[in-house]
Amino acid sequence: MTATPLRRRPRRRQRGAALLLAMIILTMVVTVTAGMVWQQTRAVEVEAAERARVQAAWILGGALDWARLILREDQRNNRQRGRNYDALDEPWATPLAEARLSTFLAADKDNNADGGPEAFLSGSIVDAQARYNLRGLVDGEGKPVPAQVAALQRLCQLAGLPGDTAERISAGLAAAHPRADTAADAPLQPTQLPDLAWLGIDAATIDSLAPWVELLPVPTAVNVNTAPREVLVAALDGLDLGSAERLVQRRQRRPFATLDEVKAELPEGAVVDATRIGVGSSFFEVAGRLRLEERVLEERSLLERRGGDRGGEVVVLRRERRSFVAASR
Repeated sequence: MTATPLRRRPRRRQRGAALLLAMIILTMVVTVTAGMVWQQTRAVEVEAAERARVQAAWILGGALDWARLILREDQRNNRQRGRNYDALDEPWATPLAEARLSTFLAADKDNNADGGPEAFLSGSIVDAQARYNLRGLVDGEGKPVPAQVAALQRLCQLAGLPGDTAERISAGLAAAHPRADTAADAPLQPTQLPDLAWLGIDAATIDSLAPWVELLPVPTAVNVNTAPREVLVAALDGLDLGSAERLVQRRQRRPFATLDEVKAELPEGAVVDATRIGVGSSFFEVAGRLRLEERVLEERSLLERRGGDRGGEVVVLRRERRSFVAASR
């Protein structure tokens, strides 16, 4: 008998072990390589998202500056023409429908409309004083103002809200009003409408009031040239919806230039309070929306138009921004 078969078995075992080791090394190399590729891809995606965010913020910032310029020019033109009112027939009240961003750059020959990403811009300027300002519910000493509470009560009735809604809101604002004897456990003073939740007002009530009310930094009068009829009913004592609708139709033909013109159109018994109703505005809300490929960035800003030399200035009081993925079409 020969010993040749016995000598070949160790070589086969060594070959099998070498093959297994090679397969393990190959698996480790593939795993490490796949991890590196994933990290690199993720880094590229993060960088692209950050670049898109910065670009979108820059574009919306430019749109906000554009809105400020429009409001300032409108103020200067009103002064030159001797107008002391603001109405919906002015340039600022025309919304910007969604348009491709490259159309705004068409005058610049150095910009190629087909060279950049698909970006669409839209926006609007809304008179914040077209809504009822909850800040007037409380006076400087932190006490509810009965006439203002009654006005809000009428608005709550039109919105179908419970009868105690106006009293709850006014009591909460009075409790949060900053003064020397404010309790340590007093609620925080709201600065915008959603903050009414701090006073125990539920989200459904806030959503119902949102089209008609606002919370501005200081008490303001409702602009009769821009307010909807429901807000006019709240701001003018003794006014019903039918009379308010006639005011809306009247201003469409010719805006009210003075409160005397408003009084001439009111029914008997209606009362005009100059602290609650006016024909001009100082606070405006700017809404901007940028659709950049599949991403959407929205921004809302509160602006105050102040008087002064050379047409005054427009100051940004608040900016809010949110981003989300556009729904597929």
